[in-house]
Amino acid sequence: MESREKIIIIGGGFAGLQLAKSLNGKRKKVIVIDKVNHHMFQPLFYQVACGRIEPSNISFPFRKIFQRSRNIQYRMCEVEKIIPEQNKIVTCEAEFTYDKLIIATGCKTNFFGNETMENFAFGMKNTQEAIAIRNHILLTFEKLIIEKRRSDDGNWNIVIVGSGATGVELAGAFAEMKKDILPRDYPHMNFEDLKITLISSTEKPLSNMSDESQKMSEIYLKELGVNFLSEEFVTGYDGDKVIMKSGKTIPSNNVIWAAGVIGNVVAGINPEVVTRNRYITDRFNRVKGYDNIFAIGDISYMETPNYPQGHPQVANVAINQGKNLAKNILKKSESDWKEYEYKDQGSLATIGKHRAVVDLPGFKFQGFLAWYFWMFLHLMLILSVRNKLAIFFNWMWSYINKDSSLRLIIIPNKKNNTEQ
Repeated sequence: MESREKIIIIGGGFAGLQLAKSLNGKRKKVIVIDKVNHHMFQPLFYQVACGRIEPSNISFPFRKIFQRSRNIQYRMCEVEKIIPEQNKIVTCEAEFTYDKLIIATGCKTNFFGNETMENFAFGMKNTQEAIAIRNHILLTFEKLIIEKRRSDDGNWNIVIVGSGATGVELAGAFAEMKKDILPRDYPHMNFEDLKITLISSTEKPLSNMSDESQKMSEIYLKELGVNFLSEEFVTGYDGDKVIMKSGKTIPSNNVIWAAGVIGNVVAGINPEVVTRNRYITDRFNRVKGYDNIFAIGDISYMETPNYPQGHPQVANVAINQGKNLAKNILKKSESDWKEYEYKDQGSLATIGKHRAVVDLPGFKFQGFLAWYFWMFLHLMLILSVRNKLAIFFNWMWSYINKDSSLRLIIIPNKKNNTEQ
């Protein structure tokens, strides 16, 4: 009996999960390895951070996803090293061998080497970080109600660094929270002093979108009362004060860093095939210099005629690279493999209720129709029907009441193992 090819996928993000699902039920032995036990729908992390939806609504356990699969296994551990010469990977728990290895480790927040900033500012690239932001912001409000005006000025400033979709959506959500929710939760406090600041290195927000969307997003931010600082570069943050290249400073104990990402490179691959913390691949996602190692999604750097500087690090690229690689792997001969090319399907962002911008190929629109389109698209991308319904219910409740009931401060207890 012919032995099945053993494929290991490192990472269960959009790319890794799509690849695994496309290989489900095929004559391949697939092992998905990830350091967390669930897939995360990253585009809605900002809603977890603002208390609009529960983390469980956008988190999907791998063992549940592959519960009925006969050929896909999941292992929870962190990969420490790849040993290509032996077709082996080393993890924190065990070693695994492979016939084909697919690296889909995605990205993490890029603090550009500033360790102090990394220690004090919040990133938002996983569920834990989104929950940490929610806890911290809500604890700040609890502190404010006790200390009132005696409070540190930094408590009254929420600073978001980076004006891409994540930064813009966070700013809009916090602005709506300030207007509609906080005055009801804390009726004896004046939240006019609470300032939400979005710091952008570009002239307009959403610099990767059309001029119309950039202009409208800035208008929406200003309508919501967000302080938008354009063409500013943050050079430091020590937990108390944001320092900018222009010399301006902002006191803040609440800084969220959304200014860039960097690839999660795994040790063991030749560093000469790593550029911008991404693995250089050919048009089939094969890592340069290796026959049986592939990289897909954010961690892949593939130059094509349409994208000579590599593809954008977005979910659509990751999903479609996973689909294309699966189709190639399932073909009998590599001579039949199809090269990958990304077809831009557009981009979109929401900046609060009835405020969104959508860029589709040849068609752009903004406002309440764009906002409904944004909601519909994100609901369709959620994996399970149960989660779709839960999110839809939360959104409708918030739409009608301008409120949510998900503002829980959940901080795990630290066990004291010292003998009494």
